Amino acid sequence: MNTIEKAGGPSGATGPDNSEFEEGGIRVCRATATFGPDEPLALDSGESLAPFTIAYETYGTLNADKSNVVLICHALTMDQYPASTHPLTGKPGWWLHMVGPGRPIDTDRFFVICQNVVGGCQGTTGPRDIDPKTGKPYGLSFPVTTVSDMVRAQAMLLDRLGIRDLFCVIGGSMGGMQVLQWAAAYPDRVFSAIPIATAARHSAQNIAFHEVGRQAIMADPEWKQGAYLSHGTNPAKGLAVARMAAHITYLSEQALHLKFGRNLQDRESITYGFDADFQIESYLRHQGSTFVDRFDANSYLYLTRAMDYFDLADDYGGVLANAFRGTESRFCIVSFTSDWLFPTTDSRQVVHALNAVAANVSFVEINSDKGHDAFLLDEPEMFTTLRGFIDSAARTRGIGG
Repeated sequence: MNTIEKAGGPSGATGPDNSEFEEGGIRVCRATATFGPDEPLALDSGESLAPFTIAYETYGTLNADKSNVVLICHALTMDQYPASTHPLTGKPGWWLHMVGPGRPIDTDRFFVICQNVVGGCQGTTGPRDIDPKTGKPYGLSFPVTTVSDMVRAQAMLLDRLGIRDLFCVIGGSMGGMQVLQWAAAYPDRVFSAIPIATAARHSAQNIAFHEVGRQAIMADPEWKQGAYLSHGTNPAKGLAVARMAAHITYLSEQALHLKFGRNLQDRESITYGFDADFQIESYLRHQGSTFVDRFDANSYLYLTRAMDYFDLADDYGGVLANAFRGTESRFCIVSFTSDWLFPTTDSRQVVHALNAVAANVSFVEINSDKGHDAFLLDEPEMFTTLRGFIDSAARTRGIGG
C-alpha cells in the first residue's frame, strides 16, 4: 500500500505522473489529483473552475489517527518540490534546510504535503493548460484566482485524501498568506500555524513592484495578449525582466553589498558600454534567464495578482482580529530584520490581531542580513525557533517522535 493509499483510501491520486521513491532518506510520493466537471472549485470572482487538477508531493508516513499532517504552502515562484529534486531543472528541493529526517519538519515524524497552487505551472491547472471548452490553452480566459481560492483547492485535495485535520500549516511570503487564510477560513482544521515573512495584506509598494513585472511581460511582443502558446511564442525577455526586478526585492542592500559590492564581472575595468560590467548585473541576468525555463509568464501574472488582492481583514469587516476570533490554533509568527518587502511591522500587525482575541501566539524577529529570502536560506535561529515550537505543539498534540 503506497503513501497516498494510506492517506486517502484507495485512490486520491490519479494521472500518469504518480510515482513513489526514496530520496535523501525521505519517502516521496509525487502525484496528481483530478477533480471532474461535477466537482467545481468555487472562486471568489463568482466563477468556478472545472475540471481541474492539483499536483502535489507527500513525504513520510501518515500515522494511524492522521494527526501528524504538515501542509507546506509555497511562495510565488516556488512549487510542490520543497524536499525533492525538481524534475524539470534537476535542482534540489527549495526547503531542504527545513524539511527532512531530523530537520524541524521531520519527515520521520510527520506526514508532509505540498501542493502546487491553482493558477500555477507545475502540474496544477493554470492559464497554460487546455480549456476544455475551446481545446486551446486558457491564456487570459483563465479565471482570476485569489489566495482564498488556493486554500479552498488545497482543502478539497485534503478532503479527497481523507485528511481533515492539519497538525501544522507553514509557509513563507505568498505561502504565509495561505497559512493566514487557512487559520481564518478553517480554524477547526488547523492545530498550529507558522506564517513566515508575510503580511495580512499586500502593501501598495508591493503591488507596485508586481505591476512593473506584469508590464514587462505584457510589453514583450511575444506575449500576444496572453495567447503566446497558441502562437508558438514565449515572452521570455519580458518574464526575465520581471524576475530580475522581483529578485532585487527578495534581497537586502547588505546582502547585495556583501555578495557583489561593485565588483566587476570577468574584466579588469569598465567597458563604457551596456554589457554586464558588474557582477550584480550578470547575476540578475542569470536569474532572469534561468527562471523562464521553469515558469510560465501568464502564471506569473495570475499569482502576483492573487497576492495583490490579498487583504484578510477585508473579509471580516475591515478588522483583522475578527479573522481569528474564537480560534484555538496556536501560532508562531516569524519575521526578519532586513526584510523590506514584508517588514516586521507587517508581522506585528498579525500578532496584535491575535493578541486582541487572546490567541496562543509566539513571535520572533530574527536578526538577518539576507533580506526577504532569509526564510529559504540557512538561518540557524529560525530553525531553532521553529523546531522548539513544532516539538512543543507535537507534544501537546500527542505526536510521538
